[in-house]
Amino acid sequence: MLRIGCHLSSSKGFLAMSQTAESIGAATFQFFTRNPRGGAAKDWLQEDVDAMKEHFGTAGIASPLAHAPYTLNACAKEERTRAFALETLADDLRRLEMIPGVMYNFHPGSHVGQGAEEGIRLIADALNRTLWEGMHTVVLLETMAGKGTEVGRSFEELRAVIDRVELSDRVGICLDTCHVWDGGYDIAGDLERVLEEFEQVLGLSRLRAVHLNDSMNPCGARKDRHQKIGQGCIGMEAFRGIVTHPKLRELPFYLETPNELDGYQAEIQLLRAMADG
Repeated sequence: MLRIGCHLSSSKGFLAMSQTAESIGAATFQFFTRNPRGGAAKDWLQEDVDAMKEHFGTAGIASPLAHAPYTLNACAKEERTRAFALETLADDLRRLEMIPGVMYNFHPGSHVGQGAEEGIRLIADALNRTLWEGMHTVVLLETMAGKGTEVGRSFEELRAVIDRVELSDRVGICLDTCHVWDGGYDIAGDLERVLEEFEQVLGLSRLRAVHLNDSMNPCGARKDRHQKIGQGCIGMEAFRGIVTHPKLRELPFYLETPNELDGYQAEIQLLRAMADG
């Protein structure tokens, strides 16, 4: 069965998220580790995490994906912004060791005029300073749309980061369908070629999660505007190809479309029906 879920609010705690996921037919979910616009994280209660883990077993939920705040920019020009990124990475990763099977996704960042090479160096340095031997959480670099000075607009840039990370076995990729489309990868017209390129540059073993989002923009627009599944420029048939592709269908999928819970539930049902044929 397709392991698919969506982004959920963590405001009521971990057990509540898991229960909400079950109520809409999701088999996984994504959540922010703290306010997406930055700031200190709320305390996580061990009993709440334990209750969520117990619920996972009864509800068939697995592979939760933690998402870093949008303000985390490990390759920022300002030192204080980079310091916040380091502090947040270290704190999030330490706390996430409480949750079995969790992955941690973050946007690589924007180099703000320093150049991609310097941005890549700074991102890798941040990971080298926050990853440790024996950690359980897998850290995912997200593919980006390429707006402004974003790093991660190409598979090659992501590869360059990974090549500089000492504990690269703890680093994977989250492929965002809107982002790669806006970045110029034609997943609607030639998904096979895009996956072949991913294999050649990064290796499909690095691909650990997929953000499922349609796009408001044509391929290569570099704008990053998410749309509901089948209502954007990527189109419904492309998503049918994604969720049924033998190289992708066993991965966890996370919806980040502009929806409320009822909309997510409908998309989960739609995509699962596609995957079941």
